[in-house]
Amino acid sequence: MDANLDLAFSALADPTRRAILSMLLEDDMAVTDVAEPFDMSLAAISKHLTILTRAGLISQEKRGRVKWCKLEPDALREASIWMQSFGQFEAVNLDDFEAYLEKNALT
Repeated sequence: MDANLDLAFSALADPTRRAILSMLLEDDMAVTDVAEPFDMSLAAISKHLTILTRAGLISQEKRGRVKWCKLEPDALREASIWMQSFGQFEAVNLDDFEAYLEKNALT
């Protein structure tokens, strides 16, 4: 398995990061808005966002003074292709993935 897949699967292994991805399915969000529902420091959320960014699952950009996070829609394509090679997995359906994230998101 190559490094990109390792990063993606490692990032997805954490429930907080999966919850963040679920939140970003709706729209881009400011880092402070991403942090709001979690009972942890902004620094801790920033670490989670850094991991998601390194894995290519989200991107971050500064707009004025505010840092924004955006879901990268094609980020799971490589993982999906890798899983298909086993013949027992179908391509990742983003609607199903969204439903999974919403069901398993931290509230």
